[in-house]
Amino acid sequence: MKFLIINGPNLNLLGRREPGIYGEENYESLCARLRAFAAAYGSTAECFQSNHEGAIVDAIHAADGVYDAIVMNPGAYTHYSIAILDALKAVSVPCVEVHISNVHQREEFRRRSVTAPACVGQICGLGLYGYEAAMGYFLGKK
Repeated sequence: MKFLIINGPNLNLLGRREPGIYGEENYESLCARLRAFAAAYGSTAECFQSNHEGAIVDAIHAADGVYDAIVMNPGAYTHYSIAILDALKAVSVPCVEVHISNVHQREEFRRRSVTAPACVGQICGLGLYGYEAAMGYFLGKK
């Protein structure tokens, strides 16, 4: 399988941004971990991160026909990006939404995802393992 891992705003600051919530592993380490996980299953994973909504929409559009699955942490865009929701609906690539923290134990506004309805599932609160769990879901379906 070919995975596209999409990370939204501020995820480039993993390891530095609120490590008590998001952990101490940095973004580059996360990407290496996910590439290794995919390779162990004869698959590939490409990481994409942007702090810009339009770039994320463009990455989703470009995934159609290229990738087998998307694993996405939209960051703050989770809560208000109709553009990302519409992009996910417009392509034939299935997506699992991932959140490092348990969004249901945090501020009220973080508990609502406008992007999740376009995804096959949502994983939250499992730390960085959530990305691997999402990939494992797709690997089990192939």
